[in-house]
Amino acid sequence: MTPRTAAPDGGGARAARTRDRLRTALLAECAERPLAEITVAALVRRAGVGRATFYLHYTDVPDLAVDTCADLARQAVDALHAWRGVPDPAAPPEPLVRFFTQTAGHAGLYRALLLPGGSGPLGQALHRELRERSLAERTLAGGHSPALIASAVTATFTGVVADWLHGLVEGTPEALAGQVWRLLITLHRHPSGPAGTG
Repeated sequence: MTPRTAAPDGGGARAARTRDRLRTALLAECAERPLAEITVAALVRRAGVGRATFYLHYTDVPDLAVDTCADLARQAVDALHAWRGVPDPAAPPEPLVRFFTQTAGHAGLYRALLLPGGSGPLGQALHRELRERSLAERTLAGGHSPALIASAVTATFTGVVADWLHGLVEGTPEALAGQVWRLLITLHRHPSGPAGTG
């Protein structure tokens, strides 16, 4: 994936705006056709930028798609940690519901990058960011078995989202948010096991 670094001449903000226009164009194109059918020509025309400008930021359409989906990984991590105090199993955080709703709106793009079971470029991004955040927060809170629980939460969430996008799990975004929320609460309440192993 192409590095996204700010230009030393202060062009970082301009570059960020250009990438945002290209990501927006990609989402719009994905609403009309499969990712595999989208061309650089169509993207730059919709974004209002030159072809040479596209290649300053991305190597090809899949590279842009991965960068676009990186936002989804960050949104997922934030949504899963958008609560304080004692979690209520009957009330998933609103950001989690919003995450599933937004994901459904761009399902075609996400299916191309998040394969059943949670593999693929987007699955790797989700796994990396979610496990790192979960491990850090559980360790900071003094929770038992932080590495085990972080891995379990990450694998469960990533796998369920992927299978839902591919039709292997059924449910509306609202229903799935509630079901996933209860699953994750159960994982966090997992007993530590024999003395000295938690």
